[in-house]
Amino acid sequence: QVQLVESGGGLVQPGGSLKLSCVGSGQSFSSYTVGWFRQVPGKEREFVAAIKWNGVYTIYGDSVKGRFTISKDNAKNTVYLQMNSLKPEDTALYSCAADRVYRRSFITSDSAAYVYWGQGTQVTVSS
Repeated sequence: QVQLVESGGGLVQPGGSLKLSCVGSGQSFSSYTVGWFRQVPGKEREFVAAIKWNGVYTIYGDSVKGRFTISKDNAKNTVYLQMNSLKPEDTALYSCAADRVYRRSFITSDSAAYVYWGQGTQVTVSS
């Protein structure tokens, strides 16, 4: 079982930056791929970024490529999402999630692969 807690959300002006944190607890958290997803009420959940359990590979959604960076610190059981050049359309509830498969051989953006979810942290980009 893996438990996840997000933090770092808030209100930021367009063009600003935020860094989200996802702290994991439970057995072998560092051996699970972790993804970030976001959702706006009335819209489908959108994939943002993911980092493979070994930290070697990362993937990003098209709308955030070049602006967001995902990273991890195994010593702190934490996955980060650095968000730069924020736009109003980045406004959403951001949630992190851990893969269902221990040390999955590939990294995926499919939300169905992620079964452990945090409660989310709200990001609002507005002037």
